[in-house]
This record gives sequence, C-alpha cells and structure tokens, in this order.
Amino acid sequence: MEVSHFINTIIEEDIKSGKHKKAITRFPPEPNGFLHLGHARAIITNYMMAKNHGGYFNLRFDDTNPVKEDISFVEAIKEDIAWLGCHWENLFFASDYFDEMYERALLLIKKGKAFVDDLSADEIKEYRGDLTTPGKDSPYRNRLIEENLKLFIDMKNGVYPDGKKVLRVKIDMTSPNMNMRDPIIYRIQRAFHHNTGDKWCIYPMYDYAHPIEDAIEGITHSLCSLEFEDHRPLYDWVVENCEMENVPRQIEFGKLIMAGKVTGKRYIKQLVDNNVVIGWDDPRLITLSGLRRRGIPSEAITDFIVALGLPKSQGATEIDMLDQIVRDHLKSTAPRTNAVLDPLLLVIDNYPEDKVEYLEAENNRENEELGTRQIPFSKYIYIEREDFIEEKPNKKWKRLALGIEVRLMHAYFVKANSVEKDDKGNIIKVHCTYDVETKSGSGFNSRKPNGNIHFVDAERSKLAEIRLFDDLILDFENKDVPFFDKVNPNSLIVKSGLVEENMNPAEMDRFQFTRNGYYCVDKDSTDEHMVFNRIVSLRSSYKKKAN
Repeated sequence: MEVSHFINTIIEEDIKSGKHKKAITRFPPEPNGFLHLGHARAIITNYMMAKNHGGYFNLRFDDTNPVKEDISFVEAIKEDIAWLGCHWENLFFASDYFDEMYERALLLIKKGKAFVDDLSADEIKEYRGDLTTPGKDSPYRNRLIEENLKLFIDMKNGVYPDGKKVLRVKIDMTSPNMNMRDPIIYRIQRAFHHNTGDKWCIYPMYDYAHPIEDAIEGITHSLCSLEFEDHRPLYDWVVENCEMENVPRQIEFGKLIMAGKVTGKRYIKQLVDNNVVIGWDDPRLITLSGLRRRGIPSEAITDFIVALGLPKSQGATEIDMLDQIVRDHLKSTAPRTNAVLDPLLLVIDNYPEDKVEYLEAENNRENEELGTRQIPFSKYIYIEREDFIEEKPNKKWKRLALGIEVRLMHAYFVKANSVEKDDKGNIIKVHCTYDVETKSGSGFNSRKPNGNIHFVDAERSKLAEIRLFDDLILDFENKDVPFFDKVNPNSLIVKSGLVEENMNPAEMDRFQFTRNGYYCVDKDSTDEHMVFNRIVSLRSSYKKKAN
C-alpha cells in the first residue's frame, strides 16, 4: 500500500543518499498487558515502512521489568500483531541482550561515565530538581572507577537488597531536559523473569536498554510516538557512549488517541480484575483482541490507520471514522440474513395452517457471488417489536400498524387487523391478513405498501443470544468522579433473539442482519447456543458535540 507522510519522505531520502540500502524497523511492546488500537499506528507504520522500502520488521519484547510482565501477554501480543497482517522477520526479547547490556554498562563505568549511587529513590528525586530548578550532583557521583566497578559487580551478584543502590550515567544535572540529569540505567530487582529465570537480580532501564537493542539489531529507523521526543537526546547519548557500531535514528510521530475510549493498561486491568468486563478481549474495549472478538476486520484497521495519515502532533480521533470504514468493508463481503432481536408474533389468519413455502432471497445485493438462500414462510412468523405500533401512526411511520399494510421482505403484503395482549397490557400477538397476489417478484405493484420489514418463521428459526455494545465509560471529562462510577451500566445489552433456521455459522463468521447491523459470531457460541456480537450498526449514530 502506497503511503505518503514525513517519515516516509525521511526514509526515501536516506536510501536515495546512500545512508541506508533498506529500512529496518521494529515494534517493541512491553508484555504487561494487551495491545490496543492506539498501538496499531506504531505497528502498522513500522511494518509498512520496512516493507515498502525493501527491508524488514522485527518484533521485540521490552521485558526489562519482570514484576509487571507475563508470558501470557507475550502470546497475546504475538497473536494480535499476526492478526493485523504485520509479519515480523525476527522475534526478539530485550532479555536476549542482557549480557551485552551489562558489558556496555561496565564500559561506561571504565570510561568514567557511570557511577553507583546510594541515594534513595526519594533523595534522587529531590536532587534531580524540576523544570525551573537545576539538579544537584549526587554525593556519590565522583566515586573512583575501581570502586564503581566493584559495587556494580556486587549489585549483579546479589550482595545488596532491592533498592539499595542504582547505576546512573553522568550527563548533566543542570540540563533543561530532565531525562539528561544523570538518569538511572540499572536497578536491583529480585523477580523471576519469564525468559532468564533467576539469572539476574539487576535489570536495565528502558531508556538505556532500548537504544542498545536497536543498535544490535541494525535498526535503521526507530519509529515511536511523540512522548519519546524528549528521550531522543538520551537515546543518542547511549548509542554514542556505549560505542555501538550501528547508529539508528529515532523519529517521533503523533500518538493515536481515541476519544472516549479506555486505553491505559492500568485502567483496563482494573476493569478486568473487578469483572466489569469479561476479559482483555471484551468487545467493549478497543484492545486489538477486543476489536477482533467484536468482529472488526483487520484490513479495516489498516485502512483506518492509513486514512488518518501520520501527523507530527496528536489529537483525539472519534471511533466513528473506524466504524464507517468497517461498514464499507462489510457491505460487499458479509452475507445478509434475517434476525429478530425483540420478537413479536404475527399470525396471518388467512394463510393455510399447515402450509410452508420457501422463498428465494439474495445473500448480498452488492455481491452476487454470495448467491441466494431459501427462507421459510408460514402462518406464524416473528417481526421486530419496534416494527409495529397499535395507535394510528403519523405520515413518517413506514412500518406496520393497525389498518396499515406493509411488505414482508421476499414474501407478501400483510395488513394488521387486531392485537392480543397479556394481563399487563403488553401486546403478545398481532393478527394480520395477507394478499396472495403480492408475492415478492410477482410483478404486482398496483399499490404501494407502507414500508418493508423483515421476519423469521416462528417454527423454523433458531434461538440466539445477541450482544449489543455501547460506550463503556460515560464521562472522561470530570476528574472528580471515581473511575468505577463512570462505567456505563448499559454498555452491554443482551437480547434473546431469533435467526433463520439455515444459520450454522463458524466462529468469527460475519453477517449483516437485515435492517439491523453487522454481526459476528462470538467465541462463546456453540451449536446449541449461538452468540452474536454487533460489530457496527448499519448507519452511524454519531452526533458531534456542541461547542
């Protein structure tokens, strides 16, 4: 896919000048949670830039903090990226390079550019200063090289407890860039690591590990979101002072922020741990696994990312844009079928009691290759409850009402004559008559019905659980309201509906439910109990907020 943005231009110029022969990129997630839609920009951008410029794309897990990481997240991230169609050339872990990172740290100490600090975390923060106050040198900054080497080796060998000492690099405690004020590059942390076990009790910090990893792998362009812009001077410092042979170039782009959606791993974890959602792949979340379970095509996500472009700044994007791209994808690919979400029984009084006929219906008017199917029709059928009103309708009403005639799609004209109600006054049956001369496709068109509504046969249909989703969080603006008080109690509506009898879908099959929306078969679905998730409605319900 051809793309045009400022990073693409930079890479083209680097290749044209002979600086690089091809682009080698990477995506370096931390395995402490599931990926979300915001990550898709970084994944797809890194993958496409490498692919479009003759190179390749690495997947590398930033597993430098074992306390928060888990192998289950590694597997979930691999599955998500593969689903997006972003195929990595190499699979690496930051922990693959722990030995070399340690040797490079020793090199920095020997060069007099790193020291072991005994200050506590609070003291380091105090000495660091702030944006208006320069920092102060640690009293341990001028330790002799030999002493620093011994102390750091002792750190590695487990001589000291967690948090007792750290290794910092000497840069500039008065720098206006806080990241350059003698940052920590190693800390003591006794924790089992999913990849290295108990080999290490010291772990490198991300800002130190990441540039070394890029350099080792020969990454040409390290593409990342805008929050790393202030870290770039440290990135370059590490590459230079660790004497890395390859020198990658970090380039930042605007982060993809989705308006009104939960993306922070900390918040998602709270929702999962408190059973507010059914897991990291809950379709109400915009985790990639949640979007996949909801039925969003991966190609639609790629088209969404490309359509947004790659800005240098960042701002909130509405999910409505993705929804429309999804509709465009499914319009010609999803077969159509009838489903009734809130059934109301229609009795056709003048239709023969024992007669059943099968009516031909196209599976997708946009795509003839999807063929046709046979729909059963008999005296008893179900329609949507919202397609009928008892009182006299206004002129805008284009559905069924007493004394009003509509066409049942692929079938006949019917006219409502009376209703039956239960003890509470709820309508349980609508009695109709049909006109045998108005069979669909018969050419009978001397009168115009008051609309077209779909149906399913009462005896020849299947029960199905239908899950409808809405915004998970109601208010992102009011910071005074506790997080869990913002959860929308109606973010998941479960309906017991009916679908056509010929429905035998496999997991992840997608359909257009006539006049209703696009739906996907959920992984909870079985042959005995079908479950469908609404992907998107047929039309956007988005309303721009007033200024």
